[in-house]
Amino acid sequence: MTNRMDQPRKLDLVGNPVLVGGIGTGHEATLHYRVGDGHSEVTGHFNAGGGTGEHGQFQVRADVGRLTFRADQILVQVFEKSPKDGSEINVVTVPVLYGPRIVDGYYGYREHKVVKGDTLSGLAKAYYGDASLYKRIQRANPDQISDPDKITPGQVLRIPIGS
Repeated sequence: MTNRMDQPRKLDLVGNPVLVGGIGTGHEATLHYRVGDGHSEVTGHFNAGGGTGEHGQFQVRADVGRLTFRADQILVQVFEKSPKDGSEINVVTVPVLYGPRIVDGYYGYREHKVVKGDTLSGLAKAYYGDASLYKRIQRANPDQISDPDKITPGQVLRIPIGS
């Protein structure tokens, strides 16, 4: 194992700051991070391990509040820079969903277990008071909802909540 990202996990729904954690090692104990969508990003560096092959825990708070993402999905990356040429090596990339793009004032989500008779518009009416906001739920669950007219009993959907 070179570097491992334990938080966030693939397609987690995240807010600001984006919390990044795991175990890693880097040249002179330095690792770097990047959070962005290809258009807007924040970068930085931190120390993990002893710098001579030892691995250590890390946790970083990436403040992305001033960024303007163009997509719901953003990438969280941890990597080291090669001492030979400065290139990025041992890159770990995790795609996540940025909640504030989906719901204004995003602060978390509720889970809803789909039962027979549920519809996205019905869930939107129940949680947001407006059936037309069903796309919020669809956007927060892209790995589960490919067709907004087809949800299945037993699915556990994330319902993003904001102010």
